[in-house]
Parts: sequence; structure tokens; C-alpha cells
Amino acid sequence: MKNTTLVIMAAGIGSRFGGGIKQLEPVGPGGEIIMDYSIYDALQAGFDKIVFVIRRDLEKDFREVIGNRIEKVANVAYAFQEIDALPEGFTKPSRRTKPWGTGQAVLSARDLVEGPFMVINADDYYGKEGFRKIHDYMIHQMQEDCSVYDLCMGGFLLENTLSENGGVTRGICQVDRDNLLQTVVETYDIRLEDGKLHAADEQGHPVAVQAGCHASMNMWGFPASFMNVLEEGFPEFLAGIKEGDVKSEYLLPMVINQLLVQGRATVKVLETPDKWFGVTYKEDKQSVVDSLQTLIAKGFYPEKLY
Repeated sequence: MKNTTLVIMAAGIGSRFGGGIKQLEPVGPGGEIIMDYSIYDALQAGFDKIVFVIRRDLEKDFREVIGNRIEKVANVAYAFQEIDALPEGFTKPSRRTKPWGTGQAVLSARDLVEGPFMVINADDYYGKEGFRKIHDYMIHQMQEDCSVYDLCMGGFLLENTLSENGGVTRGICQVDRDNLLQTVVETYDIRLEDGKLHAADEQGHPVAVQAGCHASMNMWGFPASFMNVLEEGFPEFLAGIKEGDVKSEYLLPMVINQLLVQGRATVKVLETPDKWFGVTYKEDKQSVVDSLQTLIAKGFYPEKLY
């Protein structure tokens, strides 16, 4: 039986804990945060291990807020995403203040992953179906020793990923008739107004998005060998950064798109009907609380998770 690991990207949660850090706002009846529900769903789906990717300076506080509690019910490990953790020959630009993005976040966990692994954001509620489908795919279908990387992702319907309080950024996916990902394009300020979807590109120019299309929410399933791709690609990314650019990030969708273009990977899109929610805006919190209360009332979750 394969060992499966859930990698939670939590290094961007902020420099202090408590009020003001949206990812750590209590939203459950017992003070649970959104991450608690993702971990509960992952354990129910059959995942064996939880890896938190955090900043080293936040370890003590992170353990107090959630880590120590999860260690009582799961095998837990910590990876540290550090701005100075660069390949030989590279140094941090003096004005760089933030880590290098989701690709580096996952790469920081390479020594803690032994088999297929799933990656999620710390601050998104994904629902149960995505965890179950990705775990089942990794156990029963994913090919780990082949020349073309066999990847999968949770495919959310775009209309199930919107906020009522403002625009959101999503990876808009093109998917073929075999449910294989063709491209994923970062799209900005997506919102529903007067029954119509509106969106923009990186420069703020309007772009068309279609109801019923799939959106990537950084819910990926990878074979352990995918760490080799990230390790090989990171120096290439760093070498391509223009002088004075202190904001570019090494992002998972960018890496995956490149593999698709090169014919080095396939990505199975596993559609989930679940509705995403999260605290993108301060006004979103009450909606999250209400949504979780509804799920608890319907029996999807117990009042006390652990």
C-alpha cells in the first residue's frame, strides 16, 4: 500500500498570529480554523501524513495554534520555506522580502515525502470530494515510474469558487474531452455582476471567462518524483529573473504548464461539485461560519472535530 502525504502550504500566513491574520480566524463552533476541516477531510480520505510548510520564525506560534492539536490525531512533520534557501550559486536580492512562491514551498518538503502527495493552500476550504478523488487516484491509478509525469488536480466549477464581496484570482483551466488539463491561466478580479462573469488579465484588461469552466484552486496530486522537476526547475527560474525584480515567484501552475507544453506530463482533472469558501475579504468570515454550521447540521462534520 502506498503512503500518501498531504502537504499544506502555510508559509504565507503572516508575521503575527491572532486578530488580523485571515487564515487563522476561528470559523468553527469550537474555534476551529479552515485548515482543521481540510485536515479532517484528508484523514477521512485515507491520507497517512500531514506536512505543514511554514516559516521557521513562526514555528512556535504555529504549533500552539494548530500543530500541537493535529499531532494528537495524525503523523505530522514540518518543512520550512526560507527566503535564503537557494541553490548553490544564487543569493537573495537585498530588497527581496518574501519567499519564492508555491513551487519553492513544495520543494522545501522534498525530504519528508516518500510516496504520492497532495498539495493544498492553508486558507481554502475545499470540501470532501476533492480529497477523496485525489487520494483514490494516487492509490489506484497514478503511474510513478514513467517518462511522462502522471499528475492530477481538483477541478472546481468556477462559479463555485467566487466571493460575494469582491473579485478573486483563479487558475482558469482548459480541459479536453478526456478530462485532461491542456492549460491553466492565472486570471484576476473574477466576479459575478448582474448574472454575468467578469475577469481581467495580469495587466487589468478584460478577458472572457465561461460559466461551467474549471478553476484550479492549488489542489494537486503528484508522484514523489515530481520533486525532481521542482528541484531542476528552480535554478532555471532564478537564472531568468531580470535585475531589480524582487517579486517574481516560482509557481506550481507555471511549472505544470511548462511540463504540458513540453509533453512531459499529463494532468487528470478530477471534477468536484463542492463549493469552495475562504476568507478572501473580511466580510467573507460570516459566510464561512454560516456555511460550516450548515454542513455540521447536515452531518458532514461533528460539532467537535477531534
